[in-house]
Amino acid sequence: MDKFLSNAERAEVLTQALPYIQQYNGKIIVIKYGGNAMINDTLKQQVMEDIVLLTLVGVKVVLVHGGGPEMTETMKKMGKESQFIGGLRVTDAETVDIAQMVLAGKINKTLVNLLQTKGGRAIGISGMDGRLIEAKAKDPELGFVGEITHINVQPIVDLLDKGYIPVVSTLGCDREGNVYNINGDTAAARIAGAVGAERMIMMTDISGILKDRDDPDSLIQRISVNEAAKLKEQGIVSGGMIPKVECCIDAIRRGVDRVTILDGRVPHATLMETLTDEGAGTMVYWEK
Repeated sequence: MDKFLSNAERAEVLTQALPYIQQYNGKIIVIKYGGNAMINDTLKQQVMEDIVLLTLVGVKVVLVHGGGPEMTETMKKMGKESQFIGGLRVTDAETVDIAQMVLAGKINKTLVNLLQTKGGRAIGISGMDGRLIEAKAKDPELGFVGEITHINVQPIVDLLDKGYIPVVSTLGCDREGNVYNINGDTAAARIAGAVGAERMIMMTDISGILKDRDDPDSLIQRISVNEAAKLKEQGIVSGGMIPKVECCIDAIRRGVDRVTILDGRVPHATLMETLTDEGAGTMVYWEK
């Protein structure tokens, strides 16, 4: 078989995508962007291309990003050691300042610029803008790590209505003006529920939920909320996958139709998941 598709084969691929384009036209999809796809330059380019393509066929994409590895690297350069409790970064006043610089500054604006070089129209905001993410301190031990108290969706809705891709860094604030670092997966789930998203995609560095975490071939491609909760109780879902599955369940309970834990290491995984039958991870859904 030829390495490259013929024109007829290309046309066939596009035709097969038509039902999905029709299904998601005018609908909102929230993409939580992180992991290896955020660090690897080639994958980063492909993710941005996927997002722009989706917007051009009428999908309203909200991009919510993290930046943990770059935060850690920046803190190291500044002579500050990162500390974690229960997988969450201990965030003192100096660290939350660094978070604003890295997340709302460098990473956010880099993604906005990259989307625009691919032909998209993007505007970067943080959870502090328009009080998008209101929060309170999650635990005194964690410092300025926030627990979300409310999502004000109007800034995102306004941008979507004007044809922009909102690029959201997950910082929050309270009424007193304190700034909080918010877990990206948690923020994406809350935002997806609040904006009435049709789907949420969470990019990770593994293939999805595995029956055997040591066997990548044991991928579960589709799982209901109830089945996912049972796997957590049985210890099959464990470690860093627990909070991701909890966020999936939270998003679905807030009205999101489907959530996919996506293998961000797969080239063009976002398009595979949204516009083909194949998919590229584990889809969590509400069993009706």
